[in-house]
Amino acid sequence: ADSPLATPWIEDFQPEFALPEYPRPQMVREEWLNLNGLWEFAVLSRDEGSPDRFPETILVPFPVESALSGLGRRVTEDERLWYRRRFKMPASWKGRQVLMHFGAVDWETTVYVNGREMEHHTGGYDGFSVDITPALEPGRIQEIVVSVWDPSDTGGQPVGKQHKEPRGIWYTPSSGIWQTVWIEPVPEVSIAGFRLIPDVDDQSLKINLATRGEARDLVIEAVAFSEGREAGRAIGQPGEDLHLAVEDPRLWTPDDPYLYTLKLSLKRGEEVLDSVDSYFA
Repeated sequence: ADSPLATPWIEDFQPEFALPEYPRPQMVREEWLNLNGLWEFAVLSRDEGSPDRFPETILVPFPVESALSGLGRRVTEDERLWYRRRFKMPASWKGRQVLMHFGAVDWETTVYVNGREMEHHTGGYDGFSVDITPALEPGRIQEIVVSVWDPSDTGGQPVGKQHKEPRGIWYTPSSGIWQTVWIEPVPEVSIAGFRLIPDVDDQSLKINLATRGEARDLVIEAVAFSEGREAGRAIGQPGEDLHLAVEDPRLWTPDDPYLYTLKLSLKRGEEVLDSVDSYFA
């Protein structure tokens, strides 16, 4: 789409490389599938059902109003956006649960997988995830359909400086999918998230990790690394505070913004059920 501010970067942009980097650097898994790129697209009135046809294409994850989306069009509060994407599940993921993540969608979102409604979310700035495993159909191409309604400044939700009539300090709205969409396979019991709290005086890192699924008889192993060498190790229980000591730590400063790397593993005995990489300072 035409842009009021075209740059050489825009001219050289290729849809297959739309935000290809891993979207969650604080909690990295090795296996994942990026669903950014060209999606089928349709705009209907808000009260209509799902479209029979998707006559346009849009480049995800750029807002409909942006030039990089390929559309650069305005959306009214009486319209609903519809996205469709088909993909093939990697064969190596068979037997595992599959999570779909949306970095952000503005504003009210419904997610369908193979015709089955899997998630309804409201909020334009927070990410959300859904376990799509029950809707997946082995041996076929999987279909995702996403419905989005965004009233922008005519609704009651937080919109920042978005405005239907941008001027002065008010900006063009950012409707629809505007952060990375991706999927990843996880075991039945997996790491759901964690909090990291460094304690400079105690020279330690407090870790509290939550799991998905029944965490009975499981332990968490945390290993810190500095320039590839082990800098500390601790073992504890999911849901409990784990204290990882780091002797004589190299402290982060603006002049030396040093980061330690961290590997967290969920284990049953010597078997590693799930592991993620992170970082801390």
